[in-house]
Parts: sequence; structure tokens; C-alpha cells
Amino acid sequence: MPFEVKLPDIGEGVAEGEIVRWLVQVGDAVKEDQPLVEVMTDKASVEIPSPRTGTIVALLAEEGQVVPVGTTLITIEVAGEASPAAVSAPSSPARAEPAPRATAPVTGAAVATTPGVRIQATPAVRELAKRLRVGLEALTGTGPGGAITADDVQRAAQTPAPGHKPERPAPPSVDAGGEQRIPLRGLRRKIAEHMRHSLDTAAHFTFVAECDLTAVVEHRERAKAKANDKGIALTYLAYVVRALIEPLRQFPLLNASLDDARGEIVLKRGLHLGIATATDQGLTVPVIHDADRKSLFELASEIQRLAAAARAGKLTLEELQGGTFTITSTGARGGLLATPILHHPQVAILGVHEVKKKPAVVEGRIVPRDLTNLSLSLDHRVVDGAVGADFLYAVVARLEAPASWLGDAEVG
Repeated sequence: MPFEVKLPDIGEGVAEGEIVRWLVQVGDAVKEDQPLVEVMTDKASVEIPSPRTGTIVALLAEEGQVVPVGTTLITIEVAGEASPAAVSAPSSPARAEPAPRATAPVTGAAVATTPGVRIQATPAVRELAKRLRVGLEALTGTGPGGAITADDVQRAAQTPAPGHKPERPAPPSVDAGGEQRIPLRGLRRKIAEHMRHSLDTAAHFTFVAECDLTAVVEHRERAKAKANDKGIALTYLAYVVRALIEPLRQFPLLNASLDDARGEIVLKRGLHLGIATATDQGLTVPVIHDADRKSLFELASEIQRLAAAARAGKLTLEELQGGTFTITSTGARGGLLATPILHHPQVAILGVHEVKKKPAVVEGRIVPRDLTNLSLSLDHRVVDGAVGADFLYAVVARLEAPASWLGDAEVG
């Protein structure tokens, strides 16, 4: 009788999961602890590992299908076992089943392609490799922890192996003038659900203010060499995070959530700031916990670490939970302004835009200054316009005069 692998109880109130991608096919030989399938829950992307060594008999769910906890996902023919038990009820307490590996809502899954060899690449990178007909097992990853990136695959597709013609993308799957349909799955589906829920629930409005970052730019230029010596990428985002601390304490309604079921505003004591991060799979929001206890360099280092972990699919559940306020930035391509969507149930999110040298009037003279815009989206059910404006101008005031709060200890 084949061994049944069921969707386990992952905890955290998770009742179901979406089958994002099968990592094996019927007839494949698998080893114990080899990843079988990627499952997306509301909390994280999870790899379900094989509890036994054997041969895949059947895959019992489709990619994109949402199944409840306890559903049999796959069956394995195990040599030498006459009546194996299901994963959820191991027959012998002496043999623990491998636990699912929980990562960020972006999974950098390790896929076994040959015995003893694992390839680190996100599902999007694997899909790109499939389209470009590039064998991942032959590549050396340049991403964090040796992960294979989209750039690695693109380079391999453009570089012919000795004695072989260059790899080319597969022809389009639709006729000219037709259309191509891409399933809404995994993280992209979760983003769609969360954004729609946020817009359906909160009363969004956005307030935008100009900010003169000239003093920050000058401070960063002086501090960059010291940061580089420590292996830290000192970005403007680190300054914004550090500047937010006192205004969030001064205006606690922005560091809050709204409990719709109980009709209560929940003020958060901790300052746990989410940093919206773009990945191959979509946007994810790792959290800097206790941001108020960190110096400028410590914040920059944590932003750098979390961004790398997000893009490699190595975030832990803890690093994704507990955020009280979110910052989103697209760096040099930040544009003039935007209206960020709230990371529900939070009531505020700050958008940081392109820093650009522009003419400005200072003490009656037109001079070049490094200017940017800050877009603050708020839930009007909790935060009134005047409160939001006062908060944002408090942030602007700190960014325009960083000497008042940036001491030697900040860059030590």
C-alpha cells in the first residue's frame, strides 16, 4: 500500500494551503527529506519534504488548487514497507517525520535534480530556465548563499557551451495577435487577495509632502566609506527609518491597527517597521523588529540582510510577522509620487520616492538641492488628515536637519 503524504498542520491558525508547484513527477525516485511540493499559506511558502525514500505513485492535487490541512497530496511506493502509516500519524514514535520548511512568502526552494545535488533557485527562476532551456545543475549561483538568479540564467542562455549552439527562448505559446494566460498563483495570488481586502476594508487617503534631503545626502557621502568598510550598504532608506522613530512615538495612532471585529483601535507599543521588498515572485514585507533600538548603521545592515533574505527566499516566519508600520521605496526609479496601499491591518504606510537635484528657493536665493517627495497613505477611520499631515511634517523636519539626531554613535 503506497505511503500517503498529507498537508500537515503547519500551525499559526493555517487551515489550508495552495499547491504552488510540484517539485517531483509520477515515477520519480525520491530520497527521504527531498522537497516534494511548494505550498503557499497565508503565513508563508512551505516546502513539504518526503518522509520516506521511494518512488512517486500519484500526485493528488493540481497546481493552483487550494486544499485543507490533512488532505493527501502525494503517494509514495516504499520498498520494504508493507503497511506504512500516513505522515500525520507516524507508526513509530522513534522515527520523526521531517518537518515542512517554512520560508518567506517567496520561497527559494532547493530542488534535488540528481542524488546529493541541490539547486537553490526561486520558482520564477526555475520557470525562466525552463523557458530558455537552461540546465540549472550546470550553473553557479551568484545570489545570496549561492542561489541562482534570473541574471545567471539569462547569461547562460546567451553563452553557448563548447560544441553547442547558443540556447534560445522557446517560441511564444500564442499566435500573433492572440493572448497568453498566466495562472494567478502563489505569492501573486496572496498579494492580490491582501491588496483587495485592504482597499475593501480601510478608508484610504494619501498625503504628500516635499522633503529637502540635502543634509542627508551630505551626511551619507561622509559616512559611506565607513559603512563600506563594515560591509554595509548605506541607503537613504536607512535614514528614513531612523527618522521615523520619534514621530511614531509622538503620533501613536500611526503605529496602530484597527480590530474591525471588536471595533477597537489597537495602539502598538513596539516599533516594528516593515520594509516592502521586490522579489522575483512579487512584493514581500520583512520586518525590522524593535527599530527604535537600532542605530543608523544597524538599521542599514538589517535592511540589507532582510532584502537579501527576501530575494533568496530565506526569510523566517518571525521576520515576516508583527509589523506595525510599513515603508515602501523603489529607489532611483521612485517617481514623483504614488499612493501606497495599506498593509492591512496597519493604518499607515510611507512611500519614499526618487531623490533628485532640483532648483529650490533657500533664504531668497535659487540654489540646487536634493529633493524628494514622501507619500503617506492612511486609514481615515483611524487617522484624520490633520494628524497625518502633522506626522509627515515631523518626519520631514527630522530628515531636513539630521544633525539634531545623528551622533557619532549612529555610525559607530
